[in-house]
Amino acid sequence: MRMTDNKDFRPALLTAKNISKRFPWGEEYLDVLTGAGLELRSGELATLSGPSGSGKSTLLYILGGLERPDDGEVIFQNESVWRLEQSRLERFRNKKIGFVFQMHYLMPDFTAIENAIIPALIAGVPRGEAIQKAEALFSELAIYNRRDHYPNQLSGGEQQRTAISRALINSPELVLADEPTGNLDKENANSLLKLVNKLVETTGVSFLIASHDSKVAELGSRAFRLAAGKIES
Repeated sequence: MRMTDNKDFRPALLTAKNISKRFPWGEEYLDVLTGAGLELRSGELATLSGPSGSGKSTLLYILGGLERPDDGEVIFQNESVWRLEQSRLERFRNKKIGFVFQMHYLMPDFTAIENAIIPALIAGVPRGEAIQKAEALFSELAIYNRRDHYPNQLSGGEQQRTAISRALINSPELVLADEPTGNLDKENANSLLKLVNKLVETTGVSFLIASHDSKVAELGSRAFRLAAGKIES
C-alpha cells in the first residue's frame, strides 16, 4: 500500500478486515482472498491494482455489499455491512454505494437519462426530481446533449459517463469502479480519469478504482495492490 499524503487525517469511511473468499474449483476450492484488508477515507480517490484474476472484482463486490465474504468484516461508517438485515443491506447498496463496471450495463431500450435515474426511482425519488438530478450530472459530465440517446447511439466514453451518472444519482458516499477504462481507447480513458478526479474534488465523494493498468494506480491519493489474496503493504 502506498500513501502519498501523510497530512491527510480525514476520518475512515470504510474499513475491511481479514476478508477471505473461496470459490468451488472442480472438486476443490480456489482461495481468491486470504485475509485482505484496507481502509478508505472520506473524499479520497484510491486505486486497487493487481494482475487479472487476483481477486480485485471480488473484493470490490464484497466492499459494496454484493458478494458475502466467507470470513472477515466490512465496516462502513462504524456499521458492520454484513451484519445488516437484508432490507437494510439493499438500502445500503442503493444509497451509500455507487457502482461502475468495465461493461456499462446500460439497458438498451432506455435512453441515457432513463438509465441514469433507475437507482433514484428504486429509492423512491419522484421521477421529475430524479430527471433534474440526472440532467445536472449530465451537464457536469459533458453529455447533456446525449441525454435522450439510446446506448447504441453513444460512444464508449459517453456510455461510461452515463454509467457514472447512474452511480452518482443517489449522492453516494463511495463509488466502486471495476476496470472502468478497460473498454476505452487511450484518449477516452484519460478523459474519464480526469473527470473522476474532478468529481472527487468538487463533490467530496470517495472513489476506489480497480484496474490492472499501472498508470491508473498512480492516480489516487493512495494505492493498494492485491497479491496472493492480500493487500501488499
